[in-house]
Amino acid sequence: MPALAPLPLADDTEAVRAWVASELGHLSLEGADGVRPGGHRGGQTAADAALASLDVTAYARARSTVLPEGRRGATRLSPYICHGLLDLPTVWDAVADAPPSDRRRYRDELLWQEYARHLYARLGPALAEPLRNEPPAAAEGPSWDERMACTTWVQDELETDGWLVNQTRMWWSSHWTVRHGRDWREGEDYFFQHLLDGSRAANRLGWQWTVGTGSGKPYGFSRWQVEKRAPQLCRSCALRDDCPIQEWPETSTGPRVEDSPVRTGWSRGASGPGPEHVVTDGDPSAVWLTAESLGDADPALTAHPGLPVVFVFDEPGLRALPLSGKRLVFVTECLADLAARRDVEVRLGDVADELAGTPLAVTFAPVPIFARRSQALSLAAVHPWPWLERPASQRLTSYSAWRKGVSR
Repeated sequence: MPALAPLPLADDTEAVRAWVASELGHLSLEGADGVRPGGHRGGQTAADAALASLDVTAYARARSTVLPEGRRGATRLSPYICHGLLDLPTVWDAVADAPPSDRRRYRDELLWQEYARHLYARLGPALAEPLRNEPPAAAEGPSWDERMACTTWVQDELETDGWLVNQTRMWWSSHWTVRHGRDWREGEDYFFQHLLDGSRAANRLGWQWTVGTGSGKPYGFSRWQVEKRAPQLCRSCALRDDCPIQEWPETSTGPRVEDSPVRTGWSRGASGPGPEHVVTDGDPSAVWLTAESLGDADPALTAHPGLPVVFVFDEPGLRALPLSGKRLVFVTECLADLAARRDVEVRLGDVADELAGTPLAVTFAPVPIFARRSQALSLAAVHPWPWLERPASQRLTSYSAWRKGVSR
């Protein structure tokens, strides 16, 4: 399949939207006519600007604030971290001078992201299976009422902006599975389709922790959290005098999982941690960028400054689970921004077919699909992933157990 049309200028949002609608819209969740940008602009330029303005003062106190938006303590860096525009070691160092309590709390969140990547590298597809307990039995109660201001507001922000504070992710996940008994994996797919920071590692771990399959204790969502974090939603709600979530959901922890994947060795299909040093097998003629590593500091990109760059939108994957147009716009902005400095070619098709026969330099990505694709490609140079804490013998049975085994 030939390369797609030349990329537009990264700072022309309408041109990027039109490009995505024309070239990828038929594969997007909303269709070509529904392609819109989300709440973050993609690209290294935008990521660098966000990092330069990073200030985590009061993060420990305000990170869970939902409304008003101006009082939120969340940094909104996660889409840039997810796509490798900012790596975790860089962000870790950026908050070195922050107030101690805020620095500790923020770095703990970075370590949680790293723990999720460690789990995914070891478990791969098995991260979609309950880690510690089966899903809880749904609470008895009324059906999902779409007049609820809180859940309607969360859904609108997710589908429009493509980003949620962690607090509202927990609200939605708990309401979906703990109160209403819906399959958490279907809810996780829904998040993955819309979130600009949609990572199977962090997304699946977050859902498992919230619904109790990963933590052993389901998180209960009730009116109390809304009144504490976003009281204006309750005041505006048509059901404020007859709230369906007035009380905690009555539920119990599901049965314990026997032979939990976190207690076994590497799971089939997992990527593993990747090489510690560059692995070479010939001379590359192009740099292959993956969605996990789109930044200027990508190790393969920096090691081969004279080589052209190629990125392939995975057509079979997009047909199997269409992503929201805002996710495609974000990735396209990343590629268009890079194209101002490097020769970038963008293709659409099966990755193995598109890159067959081309000796490639690439940065290892700790995701199962990278491991599968690599087997069918000619990789002349594989560069290590920039781990914050390289996977070794750390226990993965829980975040706290893992945390005791890391050096930071």
